[in-house]
Amino acid sequence: MEKQDLIAKINSALATEFEVDESVITPEANIKETLSLDSLSLVDLVALIESEFGIKIQGAEMVKIQTFAALYDFVYDKVR
Repeated sequence: MEKQDLIAKINSALATEFEVDESVITPEANIKETLSLDSLSLVDLVALIESEFGIKIQGAEMVKIQTFAALYDFVYDKVR
């Protein structure tokens, strides 16, 4: 999967799941602030990414992922 396709798929899934406009999901934006995540919604985000891409995300890994760019890079590294 090309990285641009992966980014589009992530953005679409997150916009739908967390009911935000895709335009607010930018690479440098903070994930928690942009999606208004609390600890429970963060679990939902992890589950969504895991099921969409068939990967596993450890809690310690997710703590390090603060921006959408970091999320894109993380998922891209796991799926290729």
